[in-house]
Amino acid sequence: MVALKDLYTKEILRYALEIPLTDRLDAPDGAVSLSSPVCGSRYSVSLTYGDGRVTGFSHAIKACALGQAAASVLARHVVGATGDELRDLRERMWAMLKREGEPPTGPWAELEALLPVRDLSARHGSVMLPFEAVVQAIDEIEGRTNGQATPLADVVRV
Repeated sequence: MVALKDLYTKEILRYALEIPLTDRLDAPDGAVSLSSPVCGSRYSVSLTYGDGRVTGFSHAIKACALGQAAASVLARHVVGATGDELRDLRERMWAMLKREGEPPTGPWAELEALLPVRDLSARHGSVMLPFEAVVQAIDEIEGRTNGQATPLADVVRV
């Protein structure tokens, strides 16, 4: 099991303290709020979307530093990303945490800082909330809502 001092690194705490894009969007195309009943984390996202890409983004999070760090890194790179890129990112994060997959690469390489969370399953929901919410918002905008359950049993729509 990972020690708490190994989880809450300076890098994680820096991301958690520097969360960008928290101002509300005036006219979002989609919005989703999710929570994790396991840890009590809550995440809300609003975004604008055009030509298959995120064009505007706003979010609010009430979570531990790990969830805040995940949201912070996501917000740094989400504008300009395609729906497919963000779906792939969600799956890569899921694989990194649950299936010992490799951390995301490219603009998302900063998410490797969350690798130690792999050993603390009670925090997986908090870390995954931002990724799940963004994908759900995009799916709704694209009309892809088909009732499929998220792979995270501990993430629920608020």
